[in-house]
Amino acid sequence: MTAFFQLGNLVLTLPLASAIAAWLLAARDWRAAGYWLLLFAGALAIVGTSKVAFLGWGTEIPALRFQAFSGHAASATTVFPVLLYLLLQRWPPPAALVGAGGGFALGAALAIVLVATGEHTAAEACAGWIVGALASGTMIRIVRTARQPSLLAGTAAALAAFIAVGWVMQQAQVGYWMVKVALALSGNRTPFSWDSCG
Repeated sequence: MTAFFQLGNLVLTLPLASAIAAWLLAARDWRAAGYWLLLFAGALAIVGTSKVAFLGWGTEIPALRFQAFSGHAASATTVFPVLLYLLLQRWPPPAALVGAGGGFALGAALAIVLVATGEHTAAEACAGWIVGALASGTMIRIVRTARQPSLLAGTAAALAAFIAVGWVMQQAQVGYWMVKVALALSGNRTPFSWDSCG
């Protein structure tokens, strides 16, 4: 199950999101690339803000057992439907939509596994999935008419972006910096701790 969790890890999803942006830029579709960056960053901002708020101030909704949005569910559901849609867009029309549906299902399966293993509550995993689904669903509507790069140029740009951002993410310690930001903003010496939040 640990390997399956990695599908929602920022160490994988941020390089994949960068590859999507590079693919769209290779097609010179500045509008679609800009929207993608805004939607992906927006989804991350919602998740990150909820986590910083809990770490710094202990914000939660006890009745729902909700402390913060699931970052794994949100990022997987934001990235994989768009990635699969774009990969299958050159195939006959139903293929891209089936791919996107598979991406949504993958995000839902990850959310279910996060709950089943106690990494998140149902409210946290569902909320993360909804954030991701809204972002990717919006993007799929935008890229339906997006320009296609040449296969060689698009693949080269996407691969370069994936490798570069992947290397940076290997060095990054997102959780560490999230705690630092929460403590700096709240003025607390120690973060609130959670039993289940990934």
